[in-house]
Amino acid sequence: MEEPDWNEWRRPGPTPAQRRRDIGIAVIVLLCAIEVTTLVNSMGAFTFRNPPSLAVQLVWMVALSVPLVVRRRYPLAVMVVVSVIFIAAQMNRVGDNLVPSAILFLAIFTVGAWERNRVVARWSRVGVIVSMFLWLGFNLVRALLGPRGDFENAAGPIDPVLASVLYGLEFNVFFFLFAYVVGEMAWLGARRLAQLEFQQEELRRSQEQNTQGAIAAERMRIARDLHDVVAHHVSVMGIQAGAARRVLDSDPALARDALQTVEQTARTAISELRGLLGVLRADAESDLKAAPGLDDLPELLENARATGLNVSHGVYGAPRDVPPGVALSAYRVVQEALTNVVKHADAKHVDVRMRFLDSALELEITDDGRGRSAPSGPGFGLVGMRERLAVHGGSLEAGPRRDAGYLVRASLPTVAEEKA
Repeated sequence: MEEPDWNEWRRPGPTPAQRRRDIGIAVIVLLCAIEVTTLVNSMGAFTFRNPPSLAVQLVWMVALSVPLVVRRRYPLAVMVVVSVIFIAAQMNRVGDNLVPSAILFLAIFTVGAWERNRVVARWSRVGVIVSMFLWLGFNLVRALLGPRGDFENAAGPIDPVLASVLYGLEFNVFFFLFAYVVGEMAWLGARRLAQLEFQQEELRRSQEQNTQGAIAAERMRIARDLHDVVAHHVSVMGIQAGAARRVLDSDPALARDALQTVEQTARTAISELRGLLGVLRADAESDLKAAPGLDDLPELLENARATGLNVSHGVYGAPRDVPPGVALSAYRVVQEALTNVVKHADAKHVDVRMRFLDSALELEITDDGRGRSAPSGPGFGLVGMRERLAVHGGSLEAGPRRDAGYLVRASLPTVAEEKA
């Protein structure tokens, strides 16, 4: 997925839940407007002199509030309509200016936060703000040319008329600038959230691809590791069959022994091939070194000790021969577990236990580390372990221990070769 040009990003339209929320906001604003207008009329604290009747003022409040129902669906149209009604309401000298100003603020903010065309969003807001300042300037000039207001309690060092003009200008500059900036920040926040969601999706895709690649690579490694084991069985069968053919007439007993070896080897090879069906690739590479097994575990443990790790090893139950594929998988599980301990666990001691059960080989690797750089999710090593064990119908348990450290427990069936 190609990353979009975020400078050209367009915010998606509101969701059904956001549309329903706009209806609720419009109802709340209307109720507030009705209450404040009623209180202002009850106190006689009018913004403009000689206001119309309370009923007419309430009609203006309804006209200002209703467009907010679709403010996120049609932000530009709502801002224009609210601006026109706002000026018309002031021309008709409504008693209250607090709620109408809040509605205008909300309309300007919504354009900044939701208008998809950013050029239109910028200049439409600038146009409305300039229009409002022209209207403010017209009222200031009219006030200055009219009768001087009554400033009975004026006591400051500045002329009361000049102070009134400066107060009105500064308040409106702050009001409109705040509405513009907050709307712009809301839009940038939405774009940043979209970027994070895109990056999260990209990361998820990348992790999925890496996991699939790791599984494929691990299966190839399994195929390469077991190639020599299967090839060994076939070679033994060929040699023994040739020997039986040569001595069949002269030494029937020796021929019989050779054929018994062929039979046993065939059973073992079939067991290995059953585990590989559907897992191994047909084009596995050959000519690799012989795969390690349980006899190579002491050397592996010595390598771990060379890193300064205190390694203890215990074998429980009666040791016996296991299929080469099982031995290889057991070796790889111990190898991966020790590698993780050295790399990530920050441990001082690791305990490797091998149990020969009646029908399975069980491995348990535990450490006392607390981890310094372990990955947050399941690593590719665990994926590889599970793939190896799945070949033989085994199982894997891996996770933090209750007190400290990490536990890896693998179980591998060892009686598959008897099923023929």
